[in-house]
Order: sequence, then structure tokens, then C-alpha cells
Amino acid sequence: MDDDELITAMARGDDVALRQLFARHAPWLAARLRAVLPAADVEDVLQETFLAVWRGAGAYRGDGVGGWIWGIGRRQAALWLRRRGRADTLPIDALPDDVAPADDPAESAVTKAQLIDVLDALGPAGSPHRETWRLMYVEDRSVAEVAELTGVPAGTVKSRAHQARRMIRAAMRREGPLPEGGL
Repeated sequence: MDDDELITAMARGDDVALRQLFARHAPWLAARLRAVLPAADVEDVLQETFLAVWRGAGAYRGDGVGGWIWGIGRRQAALWLRRRGRADTLPIDALPDDVAPADDPAESAVTKAQLIDVLDALGPAGSPHRETWRLMYVEDRSVAEVAELTGVPAGTVKSRAHQARRMIRAAMRREGPLPEGGL
């Protein structure tokens, strides 16, 4: 099943679809959340995000699952920080252009270098996969918007996004885990 079909199944109450969607999207979402949240809070916000995804599945409009989930995750992180009085924490909108500063400058440099290596797996800046990834997951644009901006059909955008996620997962496996507290 593709992501849109999983959302439709979730709207009908299919919890297996939720598990599949979680397996596909939780890793990248957790990585983005680590840049703005204390490591101990990421799992809780991730759970709150997918609970909201479950509850909101019936309202999904088909604008791109990754962007939709990130929007929910960003709101959940902001709520989490607000409830804990952490107004001085890095703004959620700062993702992922900058890696959140780590306590240890060496750790921060290693994290940033690993992130650059992972993104290089998508090709040079401006390449089709990297541009699709940037527009969908950094700028939070829908499939339709990315298709219009890049001048390709929506199906091509979906295919490139899927391939980009696979390329990033493969690169992350080669790089190994990022240090705690980094992206």
C-alpha cells in the first residue's frame, strides 16, 4: 500500500495501516524532532504526532503524507515545548537547514558532517531527488506544489520522494547512528 492508501485505511479504523505508516515515517520525523527537542522528549512527541495522525486521518486531503505528518509533528513539538515552558528552545521552523547546537562542539560537528554525507546521497544540490526532498520535507510543500515548481507530473514527484527516502535510509545505515541530541 502507498501512503495515501494507508491514510484511507486508517480513517476506516485499520490499526495495521497506522503501524505501517509509523514504520515508514517515524525515523525521519524523529530525526527532525531531535533538532528541536531534548532527546528524552522525542519519543513522546513522536507518539503524540502519530496519535494525532490516527485521529485526523479522515480529514487528510491528499496533499502529500510526509508534509502532512511533518505539519502535525511540528505542531505537537510546539505544544510540547509550550506546556513545559521552554520558550527559549530553538524554533520549530529552523529545521533542517541548521543542526541544533549540541553541548559538545565536536559532537555538533560530527553530526553536521554525517548529515551532509547523508544528504549527498541524493546527489548535488538542485538534482531531481535532492530538490524533491528539499521542497517536500524542508519547505513542507505538497506533491501538487512540488510538481508545479519542478514542472513534472505528480506521479514523478511521488516516485522521486519515495526514492529519496530509500536513498537517505541506505545512507543512514552506512553512516551509523547520529550522536544523541543531533539531527
